[in-house]
Amino acid sequence: MRFASKLFATTALCAVLFSAPTMAANNVSVGDTIQQFVTSGAINLDKSIESERLFQIFTFYEDRNFKPVWTRDSGVKSKGKALLKALQNAYQDGLDPAFYETGDIADRINSKNPEELAELDILMSLAFASYAIDLSKGRLDPAKVNRANDLKTFSPGAVTLIDGAEHASDLQPYIDSLASKSPRYARLKKALAQYREMAAHGPWPTIPKGKPLKPMMDDPRVPALKKLLLAVGDLKSNENPQATIYDENVVAAVKSFQTRHGAQADGVVGPATLKMLNVPLDYRIKQLIINLERRRWMPDDFGKRYVFVNLADQFLKVVDQLPMREKTRLGSRVVVGKRFHETPIFSDKMEYLVINPYWNVPSSIANKEFLPKLRRDPGSLARTGIRILSAAGEVDPYSVNWNAISRMPYRLRQDTGKKNALGRIKFIFPNKYNVYIHDTPSKSLFNRASRYFSHGCMRVQNPIGLAETLLKAQGWSKAKIKAQISSGKRRIVRLKNKVPVHITYLTAWVNKDGTINFRPDVYKRDQNLMNALIPKKVKKE
Repeated sequence: MRFASKLFATTALCAVLFSAPTMAANNVSVGDTIQQFVTSGAINLDKSIESERLFQIFTFYEDRNFKPVWTRDSGVKSKGKALLKALQNAYQDGLDPAFYETGDIADRINSKNPEELAELDILMSLAFASYAIDLSKGRLDPAKVNRANDLKTFSPGAVTLIDGAEHASDLQPYIDSLASKSPRYARLKKALAQYREMAAHGPWPTIPKGKPLKPMMDDPRVPALKKLLLAVGDLKSNENPQATIYDENVVAAVKSFQTRHGAQADGVVGPATLKMLNVPLDYRIKQLIINLERRRWMPDDFGKRYVFVNLADQFLKVVDQLPMREKTRLGSRVVVGKRFHETPIFSDKMEYLVINPYWNVPSSIANKEFLPKLRRDPGSLARTGIRILSAAGEVDPYSVNWNAISRMPYRLRQDTGKKNALGRIKFIFPNKYNVYIHDTPSKSLFNRASRYFSHGCMRVQNPIGLAETLLKAQGWSKAKIKAQISSGKRRIVRLKNKVPVHITYLTAWVNKDGTINFRPDVYKRDQNLMNALIPKKVKKE
């Protein structure tokens, strides 16, 4: 019989959590015992199991007339043993096997007792469902980790997943099919295994503080530096490990290291590079683990053509999905939101471009930044082409007593032109955050390694190249785009095919050539995710 209501399931759950009467094992099948557990709710399982998940599992068994999935009367099936092995290997995807009751399952795996086998069968179904869902869409809810994560994740339901496992001729390929199929995920998973292998040989050496290391300097820290660079793959060979000269081979390795970590590749080991070199191996492993979780939050298919912005890398790409491979059509540096004006994480679709745009100043900027300027100098905004507008028309800034105003009552709009804060082109993908990609007159910021300066929008270094890439199929050449800019006339150009835009935050990833990249956690999000995803080891007394 089916549970009459969710209230019954909740009542059964209370019994599950707080009672576990012993059943006679003689002449009782595993299926009969599962039926007794489900109908009475009397089963000895972990108190942390969600009532909804347990209700789903109980319903699953009821619908199949309480037939076991992972066990039989003679013991655990080979598929059950394969499940235990898969759960124990969950660490390969950055998931802790302890999440999936591997200890309890292993303790009962050789049991022949019907009561224990029945409990084990239900426990394994619960563990598999949790593991399969975590593998499919991530263990954590992105928005609960950080409100800036506006991502929609998806996984099949627990019952669908268990049913699929039962009908799979081989369990491991079925489990593999639930994980991200993206090569980006596979490369990151491989990097995690590589770094764990490094950790098995002990921690990285620490490079002591000292004067900045420059080419051809003689410094006693060089042997430790070479040892570290060799371990991470930036130094290809170390024929004379005790040599203390900072020679050209080591300089080249440092430049490679700097590039992989998003720093200026000048070959000088100054304070910033030294800090990156001395990040512990254990922390890098955790970074790989949490970025696997971030990858699980993402769809495998970003679209036939898409724009990808990694805020941690401060870089934008336009990528085409071709048969059997992806091709990057354009790459460009970007300036992104500064701390406390952080660019949100979300996906949307680009619909149109505006050439020679106006800038309608957001009220937050008008009040916090421009109103104080008007109090000091009423003509300050006019000199940058910003007009003050009311319902009746343009307002003379000298006609207003700005010191008597506590909140901007007018609309501020900057004219098109070279002084415009949005530059000459803006790329619109309508969203609730009112952020978009645009040009900027402040070109010098793109020369910096750290480019966190905006109020949330993304300023692109190569706006004409981006526009050409997006509009080329519609007959817009670079020359035509430049001519439209030179005209000074505002023009909206709609895309015939909307282009997905994915704004992400990845502090670790692996390129196609196997290069492992890390970036500083400027938004201070890594540690919070580490705390939520990676259990702290309890010290033994």
